[in-house]
Amino acid sequence: MRQATKACSMLLTALTWLAVSVTACRAQATAIRVGHFPNITHVQALVAHHLTRQGKGWFEQRLPNVRIEWFVYNAGPSAMEAIFANSLDLAYVGPNPAINAYAKSRGAEIRIVAGAVNGGAALVVQPGSQLAGPADFRGKKIGTPQLGNTQDVAARAWLAAGGLKVTQTGGEAYVLPTANPDQLGLFKLRQLDAVWTVEPWVSRLEAEAQGKVLVEETDAVTTVLVSGVKFLAANRELAARFVTSHGELTDWIKANPAEAQRMVNEELTAETRSTLSPELVARAWKRIVLTSTVSRDALEKFLANAQSAGFLRGAPSLSGLIEKP
Repeated sequence: MRQATKACSMLLTALTWLAVSVTACRAQATAIRVGHFPNITHVQALVAHHLTRQGKGWFEQRLPNVRIEWFVYNAGPSAMEAIFANSLDLAYVGPNPAINAYAKSRGAEIRIVAGAVNGGAALVVQPGSQLAGPADFRGKKIGTPQLGNTQDVAARAWLAAGGLKVTQTGGEAYVLPTANPDQLGLFKLRQLDAVWTVEPWVSRLEAEAQGKVLVEETDAVTTVLVSGVKFLAANRELAARFVTSHGELTDWIKANPAEAQRMVNEELTAETRSTLSPELVARAWKRIVLTSTVSRDALEKFLANAQSAGFLRGAPSLSGLIEKP
């Protein structure tokens, strides 16, 4: 009896030690907080977020003792505010919010560390619409995802380049920042004359509301990977490994489009409670170009758009915006 009691005591001690060891290891794991949007133009984040849910994390397997915490946003300005507030470390975001945040902080808070997706954005008008150019939008309403996001700035710059005076609150045409799901409903009710947005919403507007693409940004930078400067300074090696893993993930998605599309669809369902048909995802997929690189020349165009749209005064240098950790 004493031997059995002693054996049980030893077993209990071993199990307690194991539990404490596992808890200690988990406590020591470094958390990286990553933001993204529920859009197909954030494909790397959607695939990686899906794998994290499945316990097969892409980044977790390549960054030992690292825990990825995912956060979902509707558009870029909100994600940039989260980095300012030290609530996020990295984010997949459009170039305009990154540039605006860089300028707002005088280069002190934001760095672009990789490219992600080009293309996948478009201006969609009502079926049977006679709208053909910026001048035709006088008095019309255009929905965009959020004030100051990349598509919002693109819409305002396009209208201004066509001779229309557009302000943040009105003007000769009305640009109305509206969450993507609400855009679709308002477009169906014809309360919006057009929508400037990204995939999968472009394809949904076409398939579900018979919308017609008027302007398509086939080669424009749509999504980049940004880092908070504080995170980058304190975790440069870790950030470098994350960026390398992001590039490897980009290559894997290119090589496995069917599997990646399935993962993207399942993750979008988890995040939005709305299931897309595989055909619609495949349709949207054709509009995006995956990449892990980004050039300063491409960003200069977004800087000019932000200035013409009234979001930036002056011409801040972008020399320090792109940084490879």
